[in-house]
Amino acid sequence: MQHTINRRDFLKQGSVATASLALFPSLKRRVAPSDRVRVAHIGLNGMGTNHLNWFAKLPEVEIVGLCDVDQTHLNKALTTLQTLQPNTVAKTYADFRYLLDRNDIDAITCATPDHWHAQIAIMAFQAGKDVYGEKPLSYSVHEGQQMLKTLHRYDRIFQLGNQIHATDNYHRVVEIIQSGAIGKVNTVRLWKTGFPPVLGPATYQTPPATLNWDMWQGPAPVSLYTPERCHVNFRYFLDYSGGVFQDFWCHIADIVWWAINPTGLKTIQARGEAPEGIANAPKWIDVDYGFEGLNLHWTSTPPNVPGADKRHIGAFFEGDKGTLLCDYDSREITINGVTMTDIPEVPITLDRSPGHQQNFIDSVKSRKQPESNLAYVRQMTLPMHLGLIAYRLGQPLEWNARKEKFRHNAEANALLSRDYRKGWNLL
Repeated sequence: MQHTINRRDFLKQGSVATASLALFPSLKRRVAPSDRVRVAHIGLNGMGTNHLNWFAKLPEVEIVGLCDVDQTHLNKALTTLQTLQPNTVAKTYADFRYLLDRNDIDAITCATPDHWHAQIAIMAFQAGKDVYGEKPLSYSVHEGQQMLKTLHRYDRIFQLGNQIHATDNYHRVVEIIQSGAIGKVNTVRLWKTGFPPVLGPATYQTPPATLNWDMWQGPAPVSLYTPERCHVNFRYFLDYSGGVFQDFWCHIADIVWWAINPTGLKTIQARGEAPEGIANAPKWIDVDYGFEGLNLHWTSTPPNVPGADKRHIGAFFEGDKGTLLCDYDSREITINGVTMTDIPEVPITLDRSPGHQQNFIDSVKSRKQPESNLAYVRQMTLPMHLGLIAYRLGQPLEWNARKEKFRHNAEANALLSRDYRKGWNLL
């Protein structure tokens, strides 16, 4: 299928601008060659390998491009693809810009480190390509705003890679809460246990010949190469990410925004501790958010509520009629002292997902936004950025939700965006 024009044509015209089987679709569908979606993958280590495996197994998908700044990852991915699609003619790239210049690609997936997510997505939108972007959505609040603006301008499709959204458990939790079974929710407690690894001391050295370290850093501040900062470890450095908190926020906050859609954020207060070693994303972080009619608390240890200590990640909804505790795969509803795993009287009102990746491909074809669409996930992601800013400044903050600015705090507002490193603002 083809409904794109390439990025060069846009520029010439002046238009610059995992949890369960429920996550994945049935692979039994037969699809005519003319109805296939041509997909390319950018970022192929870690979660990028999962992207490749998931999409290559979808009947509608033909993988036509692979890109990574590390040749070792690229070679491994090509070998994997040749096993999954033996007749593949996919081309490989070390620079994603050459891939985006192709006019025969319908969609890309992005699983680079966090600090690259926004620029790649925005440039893909400008190039007429839809995007399945790995979480978190962006490095900063400003980037998320720019992504949404560009998506609307170029009429693109976006799905965030928060795969847990597709599970039946999450759908059922939303149905139960929205039915009013536990009443009006006034407090939500979220948590994720686990400390980051202790990294260091830094072993500064010449980057491997297979790695383009300058491009890996891209828009982030420049640093000498040390393997302790690179690849999987990037998430523990504030130059690139935000630690365990940023890594897991969207997976569990998703159920809150889906079920009750908190609005009118007013206050943010964070506490935390820096890690040992050379990393600087928080070792642990607790954040209190004050919304209109709702208090939301994030902690790095389970809250003192029944059943939380058995779960490494979870959400606890406190309503005026009862409570609901859930994680990715389970739920417990307590009403009048009775705990149950379901309420049969609550009807099924939500269509179940065909699989998170299939939902994206279906949306590429229908031109209707998927469940984890950009407008939704930007609102859900924004408080995570604000929590990290409160942690970095070590002070309580007041938020103007309408203007998306902090009140009377220029230092905090300066952290809503970041100047890209010279030569790496590609927009």
